[in-house]
Amino acid sequence: MQSVVPAELIIIDASPDDATRRVVLTFAGQMQAFGCRVLWQPAKQAGAAAQRNQGIGLATQSVLCFFDDDVLFESDCFARLWRALQADPGLGGINAMIVNQRYLPPRPVSRWMFRMMAGHRHASYAGRVLGPAINILPEDRDELPEVVSVEWLNLGCTLYRREAMPAPAFAGHFAGYSLMEDLTLSLTVGKKWKLANARTARIYHDSRPGAYKDKLVARSRAQERPAVLARACRLGPLIGLEWTRPRTVRRIDSGDLRKFKTTLESSGDVLKGIERVEAEARAKIGSRG
Repeated sequence: MQSVVPAELIIIDASPDDATRRVVLTFAGQMQAFGCRVLWQPAKQAGAAAQRNQGIGLATQSVLCFFDDDVLFESDCFARLWRALQADPGLGGINAMIVNQRYLPPRPVSRWMFRMMAGHRHASYAGRVLGPAINILPEDRDELPEVVSVEWLNLGCTLYRREAMPAPAFAGHFAGYSLMEDLTLSLTVGKKWKLANARTARIYHDSRPGAYKDKLVARSRAQERPAVLARACRLGPLIGLEWTRPRTVRRIDSGDLRKFKTTLESSGDVLKGIERVEAEARAKIGSRG
């Protein structure tokens, strides 16, 4: 649940059919009722960098947010990002903590390699850029402040001040997946502005294709497959986000996962099976949000 909504939501769509546009139409009215302008436009050129540049050209706000289409936002993620950015006029950009993709202390060999690339020893290499392009994820520890200085930002869920960004934001040589375009933008902005990670603004990145989704779709009736895929994509992050929490506070355990799997596999009606598992998972998670 988010306590704030953006002033505008821009979707640049490079998909081969109109499925995305139809999805946008289903929620556009609801978003507009909250004061959010929703704009869908087909991509002039397919590719992450090109599509982002196209979206930037349509944006009217002084702060831009980039986020992936496969992330799940924890409660108040956007509000925490916004407050952190507004609290420091020197911040050019700030991003959310990816709870299932974060820094782990390096082992001896990696620590030696990091020290060599950095030029000297650091207590932590989290959030740093080593050498020309070795980018290390930020870390999440309770003793750290809510906002932690970093040297680069991924674009999983990130706010940038428009005035801090180059024009164009992403160079034309970034094509397709646009590897390292986020790092390049960070290093450019970081020459004049500070960058930070908002540790308590949190997202779950459901970036890996799930075989369970394909199996569920294959078992479902043809007319139900779009709904099954949508519900399965929502179910994965719901359970996965809870599973990434520390064991002491986690409300779903391995026994629950086995039970969920059995329910999905034994249900004759795939859609009802997904709905049953989702209801059980939400009941266990309770009011966490």
